[in-house]
Amino acid sequence: MTLAIRLSAVALACAAASAFAADPIKIGVDGPFTGGSSSMGVSMRDGVRLAADEINKAGGVLGRQIQLVERDDEAKNERGAQIAQELINKEHVVAVVGYINTGVGLASERFFQDAKIPVMNNVATGSVLTHQFDDQPENYVFRNSANDSIQAPMIVEEAITRRGFKKVAILADSTNYGQLGRADLEKALALKGIKPVAVEKFNIKDVDMTAQLLKAKEAGAEVVLTYGIGPELAQIANGMTKLGWKVPMIGSWTLSMANYIDNAGPGGEGARMPQTFIQEPTTSKRQSFIISYLKTFAPKNNRMDSPVSAAQGYDSVYLLAAAIKQAGSTDGPKIKEALESLKTPVEGVVTTYNKPFSKGDHEAITANIPVFGEVKGNRVVYAYADDFKKASEVRVKDVNAKGALPAAKK
Repeated sequence: MTLAIRLSAVALACAAASAFAADPIKIGVDGPFTGGSSSMGVSMRDGVRLAADEINKAGGVLGRQIQLVERDDEAKNERGAQIAQELINKEHVVAVVGYINTGVGLASERFFQDAKIPVMNNVATGSVLTHQFDDQPENYVFRNSANDSIQAPMIVEEAITRRGFKKVAILADSTNYGQLGRADLEKALALKGIKPVAVEKFNIKDVDMTAQLLKAKEAGAEVVLTYGIGPELAQIANGMTKLGWKVPMIGSWTLSMANYIDNAGPGGEGARMPQTFIQEPTTSKRQSFIISYLKTFAPKNNRMDSPVSAAQGYDSVYLLAAAIKQAGSTDGPKIKEALESLKTPVEGVVTTYNKPFSKGDHEAITANIPVFGEVKGNRVVYAYADDFKKASEVRVKDVNAKGALPAAKK
């Protein structure tokens, strides 16, 4: 072997070793992995893990591996704020994905904004989340879930227009999520000329909804619109069963949570909610995602606890990876700029993201993308046969899609 060939071989080996030893790209993953919100948080985290593993096996991003820095915020605002500071100051993450609970996002994301580190909300839906910093020249908060200004009009359209109910009750939890969602529902109802006959509030961990349900029943409610999370939503369904009063439940996407479906049992059947993803192999991408997820995490009954959270978590990592690749950098401002001007479409589970963001629009999902799901046979299925028939046609972002409330402001 000649000296030149030897030197070339050594150079190649050194280059390979250097690439292998390159510092990983740290991405924070924040969500509730314990407690009542955990079915969303764990499903999101598993979707994120699946995407990161696929990307790493394909060579990573910029020749570097993705390293996930996972933290359990326990659905507590103060814990989320502490984690945000730890991820920034100790772990030095280049971006963060997650946030399940709107209140935790509101309490935490200001730290990333100040540090100029992009946040990809992949589950939280409070309309205000991407508008907290509208008064600042740059906004580092993005989202690839269907915000409540989209969901609330869908819920109202389903109840009032499609199903013809006139007397509506609203039951919402006392968190930021529940009360912001309740306000969006009331705005959407007002646009239809409808005033709810009852508006009731409950707390996280409440197990008896009798008082709220009796007020709704006595007011003549024909349907109950909900904003809450699985365990308490199940108590609403169980409370109706106990009272012998059964009217339809139509609510935000969280009616699809496993701990609603399982805890409500037969009383939870028929509940309807907007969904960006239903666990059906309606495209090749969705089929491969479902197969990989079930094989990797082996959930009970082959049912994801929260399919929406898993799919959106998965997609959020691919969106960030595409931005880092385009930016050619892990610098926060450069990643943000790349997200706002993605040149290459990103094929996701929920949709194909073709220019999903711009400087003035940090919402990847528009009103034409979600469909209605229904709890049936202990899982979520398409509520309408026509949506299922057309599910192989990927719904893509349409900024002119009708049905959303005006953008929420801080």
